[in-house]
Amino acid sequence: MKKKNIIFTVAVSFIFFLTIALVSDVMAENPEEEPAIGIVEKLGNVMPDDVVLKDENGNDVNLRSLIDKPTVVSLVYFRCPGICTPLLNGLTTVVRKTDQIPGKDFNVLTISFDHTEDFSLAASKKENYLTNLNREIPKDSWRFLTGDSANIAKVSNALGFKFQKQGNDFIHGASIMVLSSEGKLVRYLYGTDYLPFDFKMAITEAGEGRISPTIAKVVKMCINYDAGAKT
Repeated sequence: MKKKNIIFTVAVSFIFFLTIALVSDVMAENPEEEPAIGIVEKLGNVMPDDVVLKDENGNDVNLRSLIDKPTVVSLVYFRCPGICTPLLNGLTTVVRKTDQIPGKDFNVLTISFDHTEDFSLAASKKENYLTNLNREIPKDSWRFLTGDSANIAKVSNALGFKFQKQGNDFIHGASIMVLSSEGKLVRYLYGTDYLPFDFKMAITEAGEGRISPTIAKVVKMCINYDAGAKT
């Protein structure tokens, strides 16, 4: 019998959320115990200033140079068969609906955490999502970036975004992160659907450099399950 890969999006149960919350508290005191997969909140972290990525045009760019105003960061991989597309669709929807102005009030950075993906794929994804946005925004206000494994690790570690490769895919969580203009991590918005009010508040708080603790964690996971792998 052939193995079948079943891609599914899992809404984690309340007990799991509670466990993650408790684990996160322990992490604050014991960083060495961070899990290999998931999202470990690192509010107050400042993005490193030595991260160099490639933009959708193939140019090397310093990450911090792109963060000159409140900035929304999404970590995905462009070939993702699971939750990345709903996340980017949700981000597209809230950017379309918000009364804040991309390029003026905030910017968006979508970064692939798969180091094998290149700028040409990033350019294709950018074209697709800006077309579907149905809102005129400056092209530089939403960047699609790729990088090598070392630079991606710096970004993911600073954001507390933990992922693990499984076959050709990855197990990872779903969240967008909001940075202040100084590159300080001030907010996590979990899941794949974002309310315009929550999004606006996050941008406003980032503009003030104010850290906002997460009240409700509804973490969704992208998991590639091989039904024949375990018997």
